[in-house]
Amino acid sequence: MRVLVTGATGFIGSHVAALLAERGDDVRVLVRRTSRVDNLAQIACEPVLGDLTDPASLVQAVEGCEQVYHVAADYRLWSPDPRLLYRSNVEGTLNVLRAAKDAGVGRVIYTSTVGALGIPADGSPGTESTPVTLADMVGHYKRSKFMAEEQAKEFAAHHDLDLVIVSPSTPVGEGDIKPTPTGKIIVDFLRRKMPAYIQTGLNLADVRDVAMGHLLAAERGRRGERYILGNQNITLQGILTLLADLTGLPAPKRQIPYGLAYAVGTVDTWVTGGLLKREPRVPIEAVRMARKMMYFSAEKAVNELGLPQSPIRDALGRAVHWFVEHGYAPRPTGMRE
Repeated sequence: MRVLVTGATGFIGSHVAALLAERGDDVRVLVRRTSRVDNLAQIACEPVLGDLTDPASLVQAVEGCEQVYHVAADYRLWSPDPRLLYRSNVEGTLNVLRAAKDAGVGRVIYTSTVGALGIPADGSPGTESTPVTLADMVGHYKRSKFMAEEQAKEFAAHHDLDLVIVSPSTPVGEGDIKPTPTGKIIVDFLRRKMPAYIQTGLNLADVRDVAMGHLLAAERGRRGERYILGNQNITLQGILTLLADLTGLPAPKRQIPYGLAYAVGTVDTWVTGGLLKREPRVPIEAVRMARKMMYFSAEKAVNELGLPQSPIRDALGRAVHWFVEHGYAPRPTGMRE
């Protein structure tokens, strides 16, 4: 079938596009004039110029497509102009859905995030049905994705659009060109720029599994449902320990108290972000997000979609090798082949 993938130049989107091309689909990818296209080099696809904030370009992009995978998002924990996140993530999502509806697209897979989901107060993993409100969202990125998901569901219900929502947790693996905030953790570790850590936790998933989850959602997902695409809940200290074992580099041993991390983030965001207009090394939104363990359950996706659960260690190993091979960090002398 002919499919459109937005965000195919990015981390998750490039893996989604690659899987679609491998199974023989006619893959069209939305590309901005300013996009890096490194991740498209080995993918059989048709690039079309467009932008989420340009409705006319989306009308052309979806023409003749049977499915749309809307993976694109502005994923930043700091921006000199937060309005840009809402334009891309909220308005841009509605623009894609309108174009898909008008073009008679059969099914849309919308990539949300676990960041827009609720986290139980008792520390147990969050699920697709954990209660949550906009007031629970920390920072502009999470707020924009929460609003986008709510408006996407409302649009689909009112316009009879076949929509399935997937909520990736924290993907790791090769191809993280930006890199994402999680990729930056790996790069900072490799470059020895992480002398200490904060007590927090994440749900990690192999980016290949996350990509496969998109295709499985298109094939098996129930209309209007949401599926968490995740795998292993692990502390940041646990991630650093795995990286140490993979690379031969020592893991940081000092834990930073939350209060100190908050103070550093506040100053860095104000000085570097506010005064110098550069991305802070420690965005205050990242520190605020780290206060809660971001643990989630992918049981629904595993049971209903057959979501793979590949070892996280392997995905981290591929990420390390990719970052080293592409010049993001020097090769550790003790790193295994």
